[in-house]
Amino acid sequence: MLKQITSFLKDEEGLTTVEYAVAGSLIAAAVVTAFGLLGTQVGNVITGITTDITVP
Repeated sequence: MLKQITSFLKDEEGLTTVEYAVAGSLIAAAVVTAFGLLGTQVGNVITGITTDITVP
């Protein structure tokens, strides 16, 4: 029984899965943030262009 517990505690495969999940979550959060900021900037540019070409 002690041998099985020691083997379970030394098993790093589960830890690797958790590390990949954390890394994937961080990448997803970065992508969502980047697209959010990019969308805001594109919206500002379109608004500026629309304002510039509007006939007074």
